[in-house]
Parts: sequence; structure tokens; C-alpha cells
Amino acid sequence: IYTDGGARGNPGPAGVGAVAYDEQGKVVFEVSEYIGETTNNQAEYKAVVRALEEAKKYGGKELSFCLDSELIVKQLNGEYKVKNKGLQPLFVNIHNLGLNFSKVEYRHVRRENNKEADRLVNEGIDKKNSKS
Repeated sequence: IYTDGGARGNPGPAGVGAVAYDEQGKVVFEVSEYIGETTNNQAEYKAVVRALEEAKKYGGKELSFCLDSELIVKQLNGEYKVKNKGLQPLFVNIHNLGLNFSKVEYRHVRRENNKEADRLVNEGIDKKNSKS
């Protein structure tokens, strides 16, 4: 599952994107949503939350996440503490959602290897902007 979140302005209009593939490389689901005004890091966390919610609907058991935010990956893997008060509830939510699966891992990937999730983030923000 490749996830990304972003805000234009930090904080600013934000979106989340996620794309999940099965073992054969077939797309299982995509998420592209506008999430309101928030920070980049909050959007990154919310993208993982949405992907976990979707994976549960599709009956996933073992999940491997790829994120281009090294900070978020290190926090989710317990290497860094989550000191930001706005991120702590999201971290707990991710932990709790992760209990629905037999295995959840988080890996850092370079931004150029996360283009599809990034595209979905921008689509989500653009959809909102085209409605206003």
C-alpha cells in the first residue's frame, strides 16, 4: 500500500492518497480525498488511517506500507517518539486499526517511487477546489 498526504501551504488545503496492490501487482483499491485544512504531517497520518480502513473492508491480513515521509515511518515503527500533540491521536488510531491485521509494516520509499499516491493526493485537493 503506497500512501501519501499533503497540504498546500502547511497548514493549508490538504488531501490524502493511497493505492493498494495485491501480490500480483493488481490494484485492489485507491483513495483520493480532500481532508480540509491541515498540516503535511497530519495528512500523511490520515492517509495511513484511510488505507487501513479500506484494507479492512477488503479483508487484507498482511500489509506492507510504503511512505515517502521518513519521519512518519520512523514514528510508526517506534524509532522516534510522537511529540506533536496533533499527531498523537492519529498515531494511536493507526496502532488500534493495525490490530485488525496479522502483520503491518511501514517502509520508507523515495518520493519518485510514490508518484501514484502523490497524484491521488493532488486529485483529492483539486476535486475540492473545483467544487468551490
